[in-house]
This record gives sequence, C-alpha cells and structure tokens, in this order.
Amino acid sequence: MFKADEYRLRLKALSETLAEARYALDIDNLGGKLGELKAEQEKPEVWQDLEKSKHIGREISSIENKIASYKKGESAIQDALAFVDLIEEADDESLIPELDEMINTAENDIEEMRIRALLRGKYDANNAIMNLHAGAGGTEACDWTQMLYRMYLRYCEKSGFKVTELDSEDGDEAGLKSVSFKVEGENAYGFLKAEKGVHRLVRISPFDSNKRRHTSFASVEVMPEVDDEGEVQIRDEDIRIDVYRSSGAGGQKVNKTETAIRITHFPTGIVVTCQNERSQLQNKEMAFQYLRAKLLERQIAEREAADAEIKGEIKKIEWGSQIRSYVFCPYTLVKDHRTGYENTNIQAVMDGDIQGFIIDYLKKTV
Repeated sequence: MFKADEYRLRLKALSETLAEARYALDIDNLGGKLGELKAEQEKPEVWQDLEKSKHIGREISSIENKIASYKKGESAIQDALAFVDLIEEADDESLIPELDEMINTAENDIEEMRIRALLRGKYDANNAIMNLHAGAGGTEACDWTQMLYRMYLRYCEKSGFKVTELDSEDGDEAGLKSVSFKVEGENAYGFLKAEKGVHRLVRISPFDSNKRRHTSFASVEVMPEVDDEGEVQIRDEDIRIDVYRSSGAGGQKVNKTETAIRITHFPTGIVVTCQNERSQLQNKEMAFQYLRAKLLERQIAEREAADAEIKGEIKKIEWGSQIRSYVFCPYTLVKDHRTGYENTNIQAVMDGDIQGFIIDYLKKTV
C-alpha cells in the first residue's frame, strides 16, 4: 500500500534541510553579487590583469555552482511532490521504486550542498598545497607514502580536482621519501585540511622475507594557496634563490640546463623546491606560491596558538601521533582517531574513498 503522507513528511524534512543550506550559502544575496562580478569582469582594465581576471572568474564560477545546486535541489523536491500526487491519484504502486530513486538522489545532492555550506573558513575556497613525508619505518614508510599519494590522487580525480606535482624524492629502494603537489578546485583546501597529521599503516610487509607485521608512518601537511601576494609579504633580502639541474632518469634524458628552483627563507628557515616544469620561470613562480602557502600556514598556526585553540598541529611522525590508522593485519579496519569514523573496506579507502572521514570531521568541528 502506498503511504503518501510518509513520503510527504520525508520531503518536508528535506525541504527544511534545503532551507538551512539556502541560509548558510546566502543564496538570496548571491544573485546581486554575481551581477557585480560580471560587470567588473567586463571592464577593460580587468582584461589586462590576468591574475585578477582569473580570480574574478573563479568567484563567478563558484557562485554560479552554488545557485545551480540550490535550484537543482528545489526542483527535485517539487518534482518528487508532484510524483507523489500522481501515484496517489493513479493508484499505481509500480511507480514507487522510481519515486524512491528520485528522493534518494535529491537527498544526496542536498546533503552534498549542506556539507559545502560548512566550508565557511577564510581560505576554505582556495586551492590546496599538500606535502607527504615518510616517517619511522624506512622503506616500508616510503612505500606507505606512495600509497597515500595514490589515494589522494584518486580522491582528487573523483572530486573533479586538478593535481599538479611540484616536487618529489624517491625512496632508496621503493616508494617516496616525500612528495609535494597542488590541488586545484573549488573548496579544495576546505575538504582536504582535515587530512593534516600523521597517518599510520599496519600490515604484513612485502619487503620482509619473514612476513612479519610492520608499522609505518607518514605525515601529511595541507596549506592553502594564496592568491593575493599582499597577504604574505616576502622581502628580497629575506630569501636566497638557487638554481640547479632537475633530477632525471639519466643517459640521454639527463637534464642539460638548470631549471629547478630552490628558495630559502632566512627568518623562518623554510626551504621550498620546484622542478616539475621545464621552464625556470615557471618553476620559480610555483616555488613562490609554495613558499607563500607555507608562510601563511605558519601565520595561521601562530594565531591559533595565541588563542589556545591549536588544531592540526604537526607532531613527530611516529607512534602516538597518528590521526588515523589503516590496519591491514590483524584487522581489516580503518579508524580516524579524531572522529571515531571506521571503514572496513580497505581497498575503497586506498582508492581514494576518504569522503566519509572528511565529512565526519567537518560535522564535528563546525
């Protein structure tokens, strides 16, 4: 028997969730802001400033996506309500599975929009720069770092983010000692900032002939990319820029020109490198973006320390510091120590299915 009232109550609850998302996203005022940005984009002086034009273009795209998502959710609820009336009038229960599918799709879309509404931090909408470093565990830790890198690549691919590798260092036998990469996309930093910390892996090591269980660690750093150079001041006298040849496979493929860039920031001791691009100028630009991101992350940490509300502090890459454990042996369990979130599907997690961890973290911290 078709219970129309239960479906209407379900859709009413969904409408209330949509109304909350509308308020959080400020949909009522986004239309006016969108018109202002489009008018500014048409000014000749904006065309001549490539960076400003790109920044305005990203803002316009972000606002248009929010408005489109809201309208899609609103339309889905209205269509579902009309479908309930149709089934009730026609008394045709064969249409119920189609109605269930419509409502489930609407619930998923509105929940995703609600999660995006949680990303209200100052830099949440920015691109992200991530660093992975192998810790205690030797070759096993280097292999674990490469596994994590693959996991984040798969997650970014599924989320529609663009990934650009900035620098990497291979392990002595296998894996990666460290890797730095940039993630470009709407709310990239907002979604990935929850990954900052130490990640622990427990498994039977493929590098141990005795098949013993090993524990290895890798640290993850997540920093927002800074669009405005005025937000982080870098004085010429505070830095040293070195150029050198990029690493290569050797033989005929060995690099003949010095295109790689290393920037040392004396006041903080921060050193950044970039050798991904073929052009020295492009590597220099990427290295400066990397340095600004690191300095901004340092400023954020200092402000949080002053307020005694430090979050995501970088700890030693060893036992007792992990934010998440991936245990292959003896249990098939992945657990986030901050949220209590568990996932028994190890392969799904390693293929980039980390959305559950991120969503739970956002719900518990906002």
